[in-house]
Amino acid sequence: MQAAATKEAELIRRIVAGEKELFHELIRPYERMVYLTVLSIVKNETDAEDAAQEAVINAYRHLDSFRAESKFSTWLTTIAINEGRKRLRKAKSAAEESLEEAAEEKEGDYTPAPLTDWREIPLEALERRELREALRRAVASLPEIYKQVFTLRDLENLNTEETAEALGLTAGVVKVRLHRARILLQKQLVPFLKTAAPARKGLFRRAL
Repeated sequence: MQAAATKEAELIRRIVAGEKELFHELIRPYERMVYLTVLSIVKNETDAEDAAQEAVINAYRHLDSFRAESKFSTWLTTIAINEGRKRLRKAKSAAEESLEEAAEEKEGDYTPAPLTDWREIPLEALERRELREALRRAVASLPEIYKQVFTLRDLENLNTEETAEALGLTAGVVKVRLHRARILLQKQLVPFLKTAAPARKGLFRRAL
């Protein structure tokens, strides 16, 4: 992990110094992350592709402003989120903001009771087309504020602090929203969860 971070830092240094062609090597591991991030906001594949491209271009243009105070992936995710939100505001002609924010802040570092994890669905079940479609529909139907947190935490595996920084939230709000997202998913997938096998990490990613 440290070696990868060192290599990434060296790539950024060289790109900023003038070796612009190396940007493709730097950005390649994060292309899917950028796309999924903006898709979780704009909810349209075509718009998401355009927004992802614009986010990458913005990252290229402003790479010299990256100060390594946070991870490059977190910085890039923030750019993607900003681009997604900008496009959403243009499309809806309204700023995106939730009235639940204050209530969630009060909940603070609330730790939810253990849930049957939606990731406990057996691998053989995930190979069925109907379940893959059910998973996609369930994620797509999540309210925006929950889908963004869910995408970054459970699909892109950012930790709580990185997700909070990327979305401009507190860690407590991230935990509450992730908990609620999982509850909503669990309700939709309960027929499959009733016959779930022991947890296997990463199955959801393979299903997508």
